Amino acid sequence: MADPFRVRVAVRGYELDTQGHLNQAVYLQYAEHARWECLRAAGVAQERLLAGGVGPVALEVTVRYLRELRGGDEVDVTCEFHWGEGKTFRIVQEFTRADGTPVASVAGVGGLLDLTTRRLVAEPRERFRALAGDPAPMGL
Repeated sequence: MADPFRVRVAVRGYELDTQGHLNQAVYLQYAEHARWECLRAAGVAQERLLAGGVGPVALEVTVRYLRELRGGDEVDVTCEFHWGEGKTFRIVQEFTRADGTPVASVAGVGGLLDLTTRRLVAEPRERFRALAGDPAPMGL
């Protein structure tokens, strides 16, 4: 099995909370950034999704915090799609310091929304595969 897609992010000072560590909400922003970068690496830019009349949606997200991140730290954020049957899929994301220390994990359930009907697409894996220039980063 191939390594999951990953992107490195540097923690910026304005993202810190009053305790001096990364604000909890920013973990979700980093996870979102990694998901969009994964889609982009697969050739599924936002413009391509919109032109196809669809958009990804988060249906459930769970964050597990393991260690703190502080200003100046660098963190690798993975993005791994787990495809099943039906209208939803799972995304697992691991946050790891540059030295390999696990920091957090984000697990979620997503779907692909038809922007006209406002309903989930029946087979999101197939729709993403059709939109992707290189489906490998998405595990397709």
